[in-house]
Amino acid sequence: MILQPEDKSDVSLSALLQTEQVEEARSLAARYAPILRFDAREPFLPLAVGYTLFREDGDSPSFPRRVELQRPGSPPAALAIEYAIWWDWDIQHLYELEHVWVFVDADGRVCRGEASWHGGWHAMEANGALPLDGDHLIVFSEPGKHAFAPDPAWFHERRGARTLREQTTRRAGFGGVWVTPLFEREIRPLRTPYANTLVRTYLQRYAFEPAWQFTKAFFIQPEQLIPWNALQRWIPKQVAGWIQRLAQETPPETLRFLRIAHRGASAYAAENTLAAFRKAAALDADMVEMDVQTTLDGAAVVFHDHVVDHVTDGRGAVNDLTLAALKMFTVAGPDGSREPIPTLEEAIACCLEHDLGLYIEIKAGGAVPAVVEAIQRFDLKHRAIVGSFRPDWVAAVKQFDPAIPTSVLFSVPNVDPVKLAQAVGADYVHPCWEAAASQPHCLLTEKWMERVRQHELGIILWHEERPEEIAALRRLGVDGICSNAPELLLAPTSEP
Repeated sequence: MILQPEDKSDVSLSALLQTEQVEEARSLAARYAPILRFDAREPFLPLAVGYTLFREDGDSPSFPRRVELQRPGSPPAALAIEYAIWWDWDIQHLYELEHVWVFVDADGRVCRGEASWHGGWHAMEANGALPLDGDHLIVFSEPGKHAFAPDPAWFHERRGARTLREQTTRRAGFGGVWVTPLFEREIRPLRTPYANTLVRTYLQRYAFEPAWQFTKAFFIQPEQLIPWNALQRWIPKQVAGWIQRLAQETPPETLRFLRIAHRGASAYAAENTLAAFRKAAALDADMVEMDVQTTLDGAAVVFHDHVVDHVTDGRGAVNDLTLAALKMFTVAGPDGSREPIPTLEEAIACCLEHDLGLYIEIKAGGAVPAVVEAIQRFDLKHRAIVGSFRPDWVAAVKQFDPAIPTSVLFSVPNVDPVKLAQAVGADYVHPCWEAAASQPHCLLTEKWMERVRQHELGIILWHEERPEEIAALRRLGVDGICSNAPELLLAPTSEP
């Protein structure tokens, strides 16, 4: 069942919109409410708008900025109205809150307009003038993502055509449950691996190609306007309600799990190389698994074995060789081609270029600080998972940064996955049982799955290339499966 995002029968929403308020304040907010213009194919429209009136300068209660009525170089205002616009869904994650600020002068005319844009805000002037329809500021909403611009040309100029297309198509839902500083305490506990998988599954159904024709004009209705503090109290309950609803109505076999290319598409290109990562992207992988350790001179490199002898034309242990020495070696591919050993930074750049997530397995404890630093510097917390067979290294990652998703790997079936994960604060468990039985999926019993889920842990599985095993794993309802040949993880039907 596809849940309609515009479902007005939502009891929680109906109760919110009946919030008691001062009608004079709502009438004022309605008089100056902005007109939102959406792409013709936009699947998600706003459900409610929280407003705040400013008759003097003050800090926004819902956005990291100060609202100033008098600003040098700008027309003076006697009133500012902040509109905090709520959607249940953004094309990439559960819930969206964007803002418009309308400034009114002493004569009751709109004199300035500002709006939110990917965490910041900007003036809403187009060609030196405010786009107005009477007392209503006109703003254009980025397809799927909803950031505001005074003119549609902004989107391509500031975001890029490729990024815009990826975010509404193959990356739909990949943000999972969104967490902002405003709701860190209330919503952070709701962002579990399973909840993220549910969100990804739901939003993939709404993936779309923007028409780039902004023909949907959305007029905020007076009954949608409520004081901000009422909307703020309601939001965490609405997010929790959606997660509960999706969990009840999403069959396990339909979950859109992460397709993880093991050491890149290593069935076709030299493992752990940029060529293998590029091939993984071409085969529709979501993430690439890569192994990271450090050189003698402290560089983080992507390489699996502790010695280079087996897959390169060199000899020696990685941690006994300098980066310069490693760069002289090449890794042999299955087709006889040879590729250089990449640094972690080179691997990250490649993944960002090809819109791939990173599943980083730490192969040496000395790599932990470098991995954490790189994830923080490149802002990868929403697209990276860090794992290891060494529980203490997993714990070390969490100690450096609790917000980085982590995974603990183990190779034998008699390990208690819940206790192991809890001991190191891991978010995912990753059994590596591909060689443990002729049908390793049988080891993932219903009891095992239920217990892991009850403790809100994600499940990522070993690299698998047997179609019958992949089919069986798919039916279990997991969060990710690895494969040397990631095209085997594609759904047999036309799943995005």
